[in-house]
Amino acid sequence: MNEVLLVTGMAGAGVSTVLKTLEDLGWETIDNVPLSLLPRVVAPPADPDEAPRPLAIGFGTRTRNFDADTALRRFEELRQRGDNVGLLFLDCSGEELTRRFAETRRRHPLADDRPAVEGIQRERRLLAPLRERANRLIDTTTFKANTLAQQVREAFARDTGVGTTLTIESFGFARGIPAGVDMVFDMRFLRNPHWDPALRPHTGQEPAVAAYIAADPAYEDAVGKIEDLLLLLLPRYRAEGKPYVTVAFGCTGGKHRSVHVAERVAGRLRDAGLCPTIVHRDLAAAPQDALEGRPHGQ
Repeated sequence: MNEVLLVTGMAGAGVSTVLKTLEDLGWETIDNVPLSLLPRVVAPPADPDEAPRPLAIGFGTRTRNFDADTALRRFEELRQRGDNVGLLFLDCSGEELTRRFAETRRRHPLADDRPAVEGIQRERRLLAPLRERANRLIDTTTFKANTLAQQVREAFARDTGVGTTLTIESFGFARGIPAGVDMVFDMRFLRNPHWDPALRPHTGQEPAVAAYIAADPAYEDAVGKIEDLLLLLLPRYRAEGKPYVTVAFGCTGGKHRSVHVAERVAGRLRDAGLCPTIVHRDLAAAPQDALEGRPHGQ
């Protein structure tokens, strides 16, 4: 069975970075393959004893004769043929894409002689069916190239056999809910280390912060029930053939409570035989009182 990842998304959102990172991980990568050639590109090796390498194929509105409906038909044809095919979509806000094109002085491929924002709007409409059907979505609005590369390494530097790729992500609600998550758990009911001056500069990965959070009377019962729920649901997702599952834990700023709970839950899942990847989206963000609001009951 071939392991194939189709990579698409908004121009400027990071498709090239994803392909380069996958290549570094040992994947074969091809960019801008005409959709009519997909079945031949993904053909099994001529030698039946040769183990095929995982293959990542980039395409988008720059691809010759691009059409989203045709791309989805090819995607389904590969799946029905028996290939293990995933579809990764890279998104980004229009404002950030406009800034990137201005910064690099590149012309948007669909803008012609018009402003980049018009090309971005047109492209978003053309790609909407692919975004809707994607198995995995990464929003790179707040990412530097190395951040995206690290997330790809964490998600794909693993055994590429059939199974569910599980990601446990922490984030701050003040900076927005991550795109493409399957389950979100709100940890803002727990006591907030931000309001302890000795703990504020630290993160949920550190023992003192973890102990402070775990001392909340609601902590053990709530987190234990979440772990039990995930241990019930995740095997069912795998049995249904869902290739990617992302479970997100949020707190206000994304540095303390969500980080600690994500680490603890990931450990419990590993003990149960699962292989989660941990992503801490806002770990490096500076703490801000204005984001945290007023402390309650502390």
